Amino acid sequence: MGNRVTRGDFEWVYTEQPHTQRRKEILAKYPEIKTLMGPDPHLKWIVSGMVSMQLLACYLVKDLSWKWIFFWAYAFGGCINHSLTLAIHDISHNVAFGNKQAKWNRWFAVFANLPVGIPYSASFKKYHIDHHRYLGGDNLDVDIPTDFEGWFFCTPLRKLLWLFFQPVFYSLRPLYVNPKAITNMEIFNAFVQFSVDLIIYYFWGLKPIIYLIAGTILCMGLHPISGHFIAEHYMFLKGHETYSYYGPLNCLTFNVGYHMEHHDFPSIPGCRLPMVKKIAAEYYDNLPHHQSWIRVLWDFVFDDSIGPYSRVKRLCKLAKEN
Repeated sequence: MGNRVTRGDFEWVYTEQPHTQRRKEILAKYPEIKTLMGPDPHLKWIVSGMVSMQLLACYLVKDLSWKWIFFWAYAFGGCINHSLTLAIHDISHNVAFGNKQAKWNRWFAVFANLPVGIPYSASFKKYHIDHHRYLGGDNLDVDIPTDFEGWFFCTPLRKLLWLFFQPVFYSLRPLYVNPKAITNMEIFNAFVQFSVDLIIYYFWGLKPIIYLIAGTILCMGLHPISGHFIAEHYMFLKGHETYSYYGPLNCLTFNVGYHMEHHDFPSIPGCRLPMVKKIAAEYYDNLPHHQSWIRVLWDFVFDDSIGPYSRVKRLCKLAKEN
């Protein structure tokens, strides 16, 4: 029997994820890449500026009409909020304050979460570890759509609806696929988030709250930046389960587009991932990659060969906890 078979409509493989072996080879050939690991000294200041900008925006939108609330939520605030969720992604790898200050990273992620409007950072951290450790793991990697999503959202119109409601599926899927006990950090995250929401509501009313939450939902759904959700791991070419994107939107998304490089070296902050590609160019230049997240979304909707089922899955053994 070969290493690749078809079961249902997912692409089932019986090999380890490719990132582990490539990481070993690159580090053996280019040990200087280890110097790129460690905290990003600028991340905390960039995130603090973005959070401050959104709090200022809450004040500025409090008297706008509803149509302008939603316009600015989609065109401006949502872009910042989506960018903040990707900052939270980086912070989940301890790149804000380093591995020795893990608690500072968790607390700072809660601060970065504030403009998102709903508690997110602590739950993301809990499941994102599994996404790296068990990439494509059946019932472990909650980034993979469910069988229902793959079966139902199979036409252009349905795939368009799936993209629009992607934040809902992304939030609820873990509760169905791999439910975990609520942690103290999640309770703290929710307490801080809803407390700040109430303070904003008390001083400026409902519109700023709607501005924040609507921006988060709209820009994590059908929006050019959200193309990264599809670009990262949806199988546009057979045999390739992770893809990078080298287009201009990386400057707004903490280089999340350098996704092959990120999975190879998750402890390297986004700002240094282009250096990984430059140093180990022969490992990345010939791999398939994307140049446009808008094109990714277009192809996902209108290409009959691509849909929620276009993911690699594998069976993974649970790692022993320390």
